[in-house]
Amino acid sequence: MPVPRTDARTAERLALSARTLQGRGLPTEEVADWLAARAAANRFRVDPIPFAALDGWSFAGATGNLVHRSGRFFSVEGVHVTIGDGPLQEWQQPIIVQPEVGILGILAKEFDGVLHFLMQAKMEPGNRNLLQLSPTVQATRSNYTKVHRGAGVKYLGHFLGEGRGRVLADVLQSEHGSWFLRKSNRNMIVETTEDVSAEDDFCWLTLGQIGALLRRDNVVNMDARTVLACAPVGTGGSEALLPDTGLVSWITEERSLHEVRARRIPLETVKEWRRGPDAIEHAEGRYFRVMAVAVQAESREVTRWTQPLLEPVGLGVTAFVTRSFGGVPHVLVHARREGGFLDRVELAPTVQHTPGNYRHLTGADRPPFLDLVADAPPGRVLYEAVHSEEGGRFRHAESRCLFVAADEAEAPAQPPAGYAWVTPGQLNSLVRHGHYVNVQARTLLACLNTAAAALTC
Repeated sequence: MPVPRTDARTAERLALSARTLQGRGLPTEEVADWLAARAAANRFRVDPIPFAALDGWSFAGATGNLVHRSGRFFSVEGVHVTIGDGPLQEWQQPIIVQPEVGILGILAKEFDGVLHFLMQAKMEPGNRNLLQLSPTVQATRSNYTKVHRGAGVKYLGHFLGEGRGRVLADVLQSEHGSWFLRKSNRNMIVETTEDVSAEDDFCWLTLGQIGALLRRDNVVNMDARTVLACAPVGTGGSEALLPDTGLVSWITEERSLHEVRARRIPLETVKEWRRGPDAIEHAEGRYFRVMAVAVQAESREVTRWTQPLLEPVGLGVTAFVTRSFGGVPHVLVHARREGGFLDRVELAPTVQHTPGNYRHLTGADRPPFLDLVADAPPGRVLYEAVHSEEGGRFRHAESRCLFVAADEAEAPAQPPAGYAWVTPGQLNSLVRHGHYVNVQARTLLACLNTAAAALTC
């Protein structure tokens, strides 16, 4: 028999969870101590090593690509990117190639009438503080099919096969388009009615508790943030500067008009990058470097390994400029082109840059709104926290995440080409479909989806 296409109660239940600042699980004020206790209970160590000390990894003779002997996990290769316009229209760089689709899954369960979410204290070698809150399941296909011959992934059965619970969200989303080539992960939220106990490295938290923790630096990891952005919290009010059909048409036009080509090339042929015994670096010290680490982590499926990591140069800035029009909050999105995107363009924050990489540019060549955000007085900053990027592939990759209020003179209602005003509800509608909202914008959207009150008001 036919069933309702949507369940309006889901958004209401998520809103209740966002308003619930203390749940049945771990109290919010105890999370920091709990994370410290989990770190103390297991031995963690990450040491930079020369490429020659990598175990199972090597530079392929024909291409110079950095590959694993299994042919799985990921590789570091070269890419030649061409875009049609802008101050930099063509470049080459190293990039991570990881074609397999991983699972990022958060298990939900109702306690005392309130949805709680099972979060994991997970060690990632690239995190500056190593241990952060991650999804219930965070695993590549190579991990959960045990290519590494390690232990199984806990709670995986709730996200695969017919025996899983009620699916609240399930969508393929892109990862960092500047550092990954066409990488996607499956973002899932699954609700269970089974009795599920939280094992030692896991705890139940409400959305409101997670929202409070998102106001702290480096507590909730990137993989958890992208999944929470996909939560079906509803599409908000019915009014916006740009109607939904107009917004989709604008995105389609941006994808149609702008050429983006990304061609894989051998890593050893990448121009303006040099390989030393310890790192592959840009000739002018910009952007990022590729390096290697040795890892010890007693709580992981494999307790010791070595691997390459990509390490950005400098702290990034990820920010939405915000305004209200007719009492309706809007954020300014950028139709951003990145060489690693599957579909050329995705909606990005107003500003998504590492300022140091643009210090040499002046005038019209400087990224729009970068100075507005970087120099914003405290009274204009509605939200600010430093969050880590994906710690399994990037070392000490962090961004200063902000919402910054602006006025007509700073951010006009008719924005520059490539920018558009959208409501958070419109973003929540688009994020139900893959490859519309990029991972940096999803971090900021997660802050909205877990907040008891709108941050942009």
